[in-house]
Amino acid sequence: MKVYFLGTGTSQGIPIIGSDHPVCKSADAKDKRLRVSAWLSWDNHSFVFDCGPDFRQQMLVSNCQQVDGILFTHEHADHTAGIDDIRPFNFRQGPMPIYAHQRVIENLKRRFDYVFETVNRYPGAPSVCTFEVQNNIPFSVGNKTAIPINVMHGDLQVFGYRIDDFAYLTDVKTIEESEIQKLKGLKVLVVNALREEPHATHFNLQEALDFITLVQPEKAYLTHISHHLGFHEEVQKSLPENVFIAYDNLEITI
Repeated sequence: MKVYFLGTGTSQGIPIIGSDHPVCKSADAKDKRLRVSAWLSWDNHSFVFDCGPDFRQQMLVSNCQQVDGILFTHEHADHTAGIDDIRPFNFRQGPMPIYAHQRVIENLKRRFDYVFETVNRYPGAPSVCTFEVQNNIPFSVGNKTAIPINVMHGDLQVFGYRIDDFAYLTDVKTIEESEIQKLKGLKVLVVNALREEPHATHFNLQEALDFITLVQPEKAYLTHISHHLGFHEEVQKSLPENVFIAYDNLEITI
């Protein structure tokens, strides 16, 4: 199984428009982050976690030729605003399967009503087929099983996903013990670490590290990173030996 980090940034990406922050002006490619997303592939199967506003660019840079489905974590724009750019996949593959909480599906129907229109549908509009994700109910993705992981993003429910020995969590602030038990025995955990300072709705770096210690994966990768975390190379030196800052276009094999 391969994991390709399509984007590892927070909602504004890095650099932020008009920012004079030193990280935003960094020449290091690892400090330039598109909105958070990842591509998971194995055998002849290919799934993407979220499709934010950088989706088109991410698909071109990664040379992703096939997407069998999109697993949505939640409805915020940095995770969903690229849904219009699934059209090239529609033309080749037909309607795109999307997996999400029913609340997220209803949100997408309001914001992207033309995608879901059945009467006088615009020719060439994106097309999807929806699958509701419910907590404690695993579902099939290709020939594997996805286990939903229920977490809280402040007051908003968010789904992470475990597939085999890999788990992808983003926009986490709190998580119940029963959900943590679903994450035991991982080879790779991906989890958000926004910055060093506390934040109301996201893990900061210390909270992410404490969570990693609790889950005890073989390796962990930090994502959904803001410029306030600091320079990639400097922060990486301070981390435990099994914890890595993910960066755009990093590919790992599990």
